[in-house]
Amino acid sequence: MDSKDILFKIRNKNHYAFKQVFDEHYINLVVYANKYLFDYGLSEDIVQEVFLCLWEKSHLIKIKTSIKAYLYAMVRNKCLNELKMVKITYTDENFIFDNLTKEIHTPFALEDDHKQILHDKTIDLIESLPDKMKHIVKLRFINNYAYKDIAMELNVSINTVKTQLKRAKSRLMLFILFILLCFS
Repeated sequence: MDSKDILFKIRNKNHYAFKQVFDEHYINLVVYANKYLFDYGLSEDIVQEVFLCLWEKSHLIKIKTSIKAYLYAMVRNKCLNELKMVKITYTDENFIFDNLTKEIHTPFALEDDHKQILHDKTIDLIESLPDKMKHIVKLRFINNYAYKDIAMELNVSINTVKTQLKRAKSRLMLFILFILLCFS
């Protein structure tokens, strides 16, 4: 069934068609939202708002590509709006550590001394990043610069900033996962 047929059924308040779309996309949309928000509960709330909007305002929706693409765009936009409303006020490296460790769901709780070790090792790893990558990470997470501002300050493209942050996050996540496995 194509997107226009599904949307037509949802407009006519067909619960089965709506449930089918919900079941097919909900989990992946929550994971997608969580990549922006780093808060699983808030990500679920955002996705639920998107589906509520789909149900209540289906008569206003015009889908040009697919319902899947439309839902992902709605989630992305709601996440970006949420991030605009919430100003991050961390002023030190704890912001980086907190956001990286939020993504790691472990079946056990770390003891305080293990948390401190993990925190210290994460900061050491940040300091060991290549100079440009380290500078970008610090500007983004410690000084709360926007991508555009980092790019202007360092005279690089916004894509370079995004790529460097993605690479840094990958390195840090792998390291944190390794350390967590050692503590388990």
